[in-house]
Amino acid sequence: MTLPGLALQNCYGKLAWGLVFAALAYAMLPASFQRSRMKVALLAVAAMAVMLLPQQYSPAYWLALAFQWPSGLLAACCLLVLARPWLPAAQAEGSMPATFAAPLALLGALLYLDTFGLIPLGLYYWGFSPMAAPMLALGVAAVCVAAIMLGRARAQHVAVLGAIALFSVLRLPTGNLWDALLDPLLWLWAVASLAYMGWRKVTNKNINKGVSQW
Repeated sequence: MTLPGLALQNCYGKLAWGLVFAALAYAMLPASFQRSRMKVALLAVAAMAVMLLPQQYSPAYWLALAFQWPSGLLAACCLLVLARPWLPAAQAEGSMPATFAAPLALLGALLYLDTFGLIPLGLYYWGFSPMAAPMLALGVAAVCVAAIMLGRARAQHVAVLGAIALFSVLRLPTGNLWDALLDPLLWLWAVASLAYMGWRKVTNKNINKGVSQW
């Protein structure tokens, strides 16, 4: 499997980290800021400009030493967060629904268990395979396209297609399919989203039960 050029990989990584940090900042800012398209656009541009600073002057330089580069899907999900002022209300409600978070959490768990040798299947190396990686990418893309054609698509389906296209055309971020679809930060985001949704469901159920008893 062809690996991406170092310069291209470095440029992608800095821009991707810029999107990640812009999305984090966006989530912590007040609603009045989040609704302003101009302010959100300036936030994203400023974050990426800082990350594009040369060598050790860029925060991305130090982040890459600890976390490597964000996956294409994480960058796309962060872009979805920043795009909320431009998206319809139904699509802007959340960037990590349960139907999206659950497969990511399961895939991440399998890959990490395989990495630690608890289920020795060599799954990570399938992402480099000249046969397995294209077939897996095609299968995932087909599912997303089918969802779009059936009218069941969410913005996340487009994000997955974008990550697969980035991998297929430019082999970013590392030349491994799994690195295009998942990374530790995205996996933690998915697990935390599922935990929060589960906690909220239990809490609401207990509240409704208490109200009915009252």
